[in-house]
Amino acid sequence: MKTFLVALVIGCVWLQAPAADLNWGTDLSKALAQAKADRKMVLLDFTGSDWCGWCIKFEQDTLSTAKFADYAKSHLELVLVDFPNKKPQSDALKAANAALQTKYDVGGYPTFILLNAEGKEVGRQVGYLKGGPDAFTAKLDGFSKP
Repeated sequence: MKTFLVALVIGCVWLQAPAADLNWGTDLSKALAQAKADRKMVLLDFTGSDWCGWCIKFEQDTLSTAKFADYAKSHLELVLVDFPNKKPQSDALKAANAALQTKYDVGGYPTFILLNAEGKEVGRQVGYLKGGPDAFTAKLDGFSKP
């Protein structure tokens, strides 16, 4: 039984490992340039990462999974637009995030906005989405279809 539990823990850590190396940037202009070069979309994640319950749940259920990580690596440039209560942020980052919140008229968290490489919004998911990474990636794919 002890061997089984150790194997289970190692398996869970291994499955989460790919999600840990996702690169969530904070600079939209850099993400757009990279998206254009790599022929990808840009996903903006407007979140309150340390206080918003639905944001935290979505992070755990979807964004931190290996399945989402695999999808993101081949389809997305990721930009975190965070409004934390306790995590420190520079004044410049706070101002940049506030400007993005105003530009995209975000009124609640979590909000995910998918942009094409030119910066045009092609879709938006407001609030928690049930169904884990399969539901979320299907929704993102649906946004990018003409």
